[in-house]
Amino acid sequence: MTKDDFIAAALRNPVNTAIMRVLRETAVPDAWVVAGCLTQSVWNVRTGRPIDHGINDYDIFYFDPDTSWDAEDAVIRRIASYLHDIEAKVEVRNQARVHLWYPTKHGRPYPAVSRSTDGIDRFLTVNTQVGLRPVTDGYELYAPKGLADIAQMIVRPNYTANFSATNYTAKADRWKALWPEITVIAAAD
Repeated sequence: MTKDDFIAAALRNPVNTAIMRVLRETAVPDAWVVAGCLTQSVWNVRTGRPIDHGINDYDIFYFDPDTSWDAEDAVIRRIASYLHDIEAKVEVRNQARVHLWYPTKHGRPYPAVSRSTDGIDRFLTVNTQVGLRPVTDGYELYAPKGLADIAQMIVRPNYTANFSATNYTAKADRWKALWPEITVIAAAD
């Protein structure tokens, strides 16, 4: 799978396309559409399923050094106002704030990051370590481990400081039920 193939398949999902338009119009700093909504759109194209099959939500990461809840809430509301006609759950998170709430919510460490792609690097699975954002001449793709696992429909653990075998297994089990074609690599304890 080439970068262009991935982008074309991900953007067949009209929600991803709408979010790209909004990111272009709002100029939210260091903003990316990330993770499952991209990978799963590609899987749905590959398997001939409806483009939104199995997608729980659409995640937007951005990075703003203002770590106040009020600042993040203002960005969430602003993006929501642009997407008022979209019937999908869109979650917007300032990656500069994640280290403030993640350990309490998930019981796992989460050192502070300095850009959105640092958050992408910490996803539980290699196949969701992907981000897409609009740039002047098209789109920028961030896929630090490449696109092979997405193309081959492989789910493999990404062992980082915040990795949880329990969370990985739950996510992989859900995906296997929705996309029986995937190959799941078991997590080491």
